[in-house]
Amino acid sequence: MTAPVFVVDRLDRIGTEFVLDGPEGRHAVSVKRLRPGEDVVLTDGHGRWAEGVVEAAEGKDRLVVAVESVHEEPPPAPRITVVQALPKGDRGELAVETMTEVGVDAIVPWQASRCITQWKGERGLKALGKWRATAREAGKQSRRVRFPEVADAATAKQVAALLARADFAAVLHESGDERLATAGLPAAGEIVLVVGPEGGVAPEELALFAQAGAKPYVLGPTVLRTSTAGTAAAALLLGRTGRWS
Repeated sequence: MTAPVFVVDRLDRIGTEFVLDGPEGRHAVSVKRLRPGEDVVLTDGHGRWAEGVVEAAEGKDRLVVAVESVHEEPPPAPRITVVQALPKGDRGELAVETMTEVGVDAIVPWQASRCITQWKGERGLKALGKWRATAREAGKQSRRVRFPEVADAATAKQVAALLARADFAAVLHESGDERLATAGLPAAGEIVLVVGPEGGVAPEELALFAQAGAKPYVLGPTVLRTSTAGTAAAALLLGRTGRWS
């Protein structure tokens, strides 16, 4: 898929012609400067997508698309979820952006005990909104048609419950005596990976996750920032599970 991707609310009732307007139409007409005859992809971000050809670009924010075909992308297997401890500053958005680009299926913000950043009240809601907007924009840029889900911020107990339900659960931590590159992985189901904060996963959190069935694993010989570790680990898992083959 090489055509630019634009997000629409729904595709279940789409006809042979579709008018793309609003912010997406403005981006198509005024930023991408699409013209008649160019290919486009419309998606709801949940796996449903349509191939089309531009019929007309009208004004500054209206694109008329002739719909040629509609498709449904099946959910990937195994599903990969990354539990991401909250980084400082805008590094959380960087982590979401790059994890979306490589193909992570779900991202769970985690308020770890050693996180400097705190998501509370309106500030927390605003930060979560930025993560979700970043996932949407990165999904479009990387030309995905199934965008990652960004969950509400989770506590350590909620993360442990998620790990307990997983088919493979891992915590990136220097105490691990096994590399993620050699771990046995399921062919289906769900993989859940925990990435700790810059200060590391606290001992009590490691113990809680171990009780839920999550072992500590090391990724490689170097120490990565929390904002890059999830992307690197996800890329490794996507390759090992055959999703990149």
